[in-house]
Amino acid sequence: MKKCSVFFLLPVIFLTGCTQQSKLETAPSNALFCKNISENVQTIQHLHLSEEKPDEPQSVPAVAADTPYGMWFTAMDYAEILSGKTESEFQAAMQERFQNAKSMGINTVFVQVRAFADAYYPSEYYAAGLFMSENGSYDPLQIMLTEAHAQGLSFHAWINPLRCQTDAQMEQMSEQYPVKQWYLDTEKNGNWIVKCEERWWLNPAYPEVRQFIANGVTELVTNYDVDGIQIDDYFYPTTEASFDATAFQASGADNLSVWRKEQCNALVQEMYQAVKTADSSVLFGISPQGTLSGNERQCADVETWCSTAGYCDYILPQLYFGLQNTSAPFADMAALWAEKTTCPDVSLWIGICTYKLGQEDPWAGDGVTEWQTDPHIPSKEMALLLSMEQVEGIAIYDYASTFAPEDAMQDVLAEERQQMQALLLDN
Repeated sequence: MKKCSVFFLLPVIFLTGCTQQSKLETAPSNALFCKNISENVQTIQHLHLSEEKPDEPQSVPAVAADTPYGMWFTAMDYAEILSGKTESEFQAAMQERFQNAKSMGINTVFVQVRAFADAYYPSEYYAAGLFMSENGSYDPLQIMLTEAHAQGLSFHAWINPLRCQTDAQMEQMSEQYPVKQWYLDTEKNGNWIVKCEERWWLNPAYPEVRQFIANGVTELVTNYDVDGIQIDDYFYPTTEASFDATAFQASGADNLSVWRKEQCNALVQEMYQAVKTADSSVLFGISPQGTLSGNERQCADVETWCSTAGYCDYILPQLYFGLQNTSAPFADMAALWAEKTTCPDVSLWIGICTYKLGQEDPWAGDGVTEWQTDPHIPSKEMALLLSMEQVEGIAIYDYASTFAPEDAMQDVLAEERQQMQALLLDN
């Protein structure tokens, strides 16, 4: 999700005014564009789960957290806990993970159910997820949703609307799915679906594509008692004009960046309306990159989404920056987003990370070694956010890096979990 250009809350807030954008505008984006996600995802460790068969999940109604404290669960986890696993094994894995998160004070989970135009649930529109091809006998989403609700956790289905698969994966996809049909269509290939480096992307410039994505959202909200739908920071994957040259030329527009923002805005609005039409109580949230400049490169019009009703219920920027980051210091970035989130219908939640602990941060300037020398950055940032009246929710990226880090970081993360637990449970 989050560590490349690619790839985890509700009272409303009342803010006034926006300050002039400062040097923070020049901060680097959270990540590079169009990089293979496998290069940027935390390595998943074995959890050594019990082999005892858990009780069968029971249907439990949706829940909502007054003050959301969230955690992201990525689709890359499924390589470990879903691929080749029986229903009871998968259920046990998710049960343990949700229990761990809850024990820390987490009350909301963002679970990735669609990462690459593939679905971890039975779908009319999307092929089966990459890690569940052998597991067609059960529904992973329903199991996760039931387990989360049984533990009183609010469940937000996290999807990536535009990002698709590689050529090899597309070749294996059944032709019953629209994405594959467009891939094979000589007119739509290169227009409705476009290749950027090794991966294919849906092009939001076409109304038919946006409607397809909205239909997928409707399917989720209609068929499952989710508490929210969340999209993250995968918008336009490149600044190259060739990505959507045909559509741009046909539009008659003269400014590519402005026009692309309009397409993103139309997509976001249509997804929001799809959610509210299906179930007005379900939240729609956006988790964009942490810097304004990063969002500008992706043509993600975050300032409009933060200040105007009808785009989202909450905005959850990924502030994966240290306290000493030169161009994007955490405290300043949190304040900047608080200034930008002026619509009373939009709540500001902020994402922090644990995956950087023990690592060098090459984007951080003077703070390049900060995550190596200070093991308590996440808890310090959490404490700061809890003190900010404008911030109405916090989320941690992600479960694997927090509860199953690499061996060298086990003790560090154990201590930091305790620190964050104390903050959340005492708040």
